[in-house]
Amino acid sequence: MSKVQSILGVIGLSLLGSCLALAQNAPQPPMTFFLTSNGPGKGANLGGLAGADAHCQKLATEAGAGNHMWRAYLSTQGPGAVNAKDRIGNGPWHNAKGDLIGENVAELHSMAHRFSDRVIMDERGRKIPGGGYVPNRHDVLTGTQLDGTAYPAGADMTCGNWTKTDDNGKARIGHFDRAAWNSAHDNRGCTATGVLPGGGDGLFYCFAAD
Repeated sequence: MSKVQSILGVIGLSLLGSCLALAQNAPQPPMTFFLTSNGPGKGANLGGLAGADAHCQKLATEAGAGNHMWRAYLSTQGPGAVNAKDRIGNGPWHNAKGDLIGENVAELHSMAHRFSDRVIMDERGRKIPGGGYVPNRHDVLTGTQLDGTAYPAGADMTCGNWTKTDDNGKARIGHFDRAAWNSAHDNRGCTATGVLPGGGDGLFYCFAAD
């Protein structure tokens, strides 16, 4: 090896070391997404969208991230129907550990989405038990189709737009640890016990929309 090659090798290693040091010291992105650690306690009755948003804001504030405008990923049906994907801002979104959840709305609702049991966690960075665990809590309330839009009026897919506390309705749920993170199947009712079979606990996704 020539003297020039040796010098270039040393310079290259030095630059590589500097780049690695910068990467390790880069500030962690703030939390802009989480799966609620708990629901309001009334099954799928979340107090409507306003109540769900308030619950997101409460949990985020308790975790030290209340400086964002938090919105629940939920759709509603009927007159003035709301699409979940239209409520959550533009992204990107990161979990409590700084892991990227999604660059933008289009990526979230494509096969390139990043949802898995590795990165989905609650507002304090804790993992939620998914499929294969006892208890299993992987059912997530959404009332939403795979593309992030609301179901048409007709069959109740949102437990009365998140106000019912009985078993005369149902809601569409997603699995945070599966490909169908936002639309996997219907639950069995709207009461606290009705959302339990299959791994439900009245949980839902919260996104920073600002």
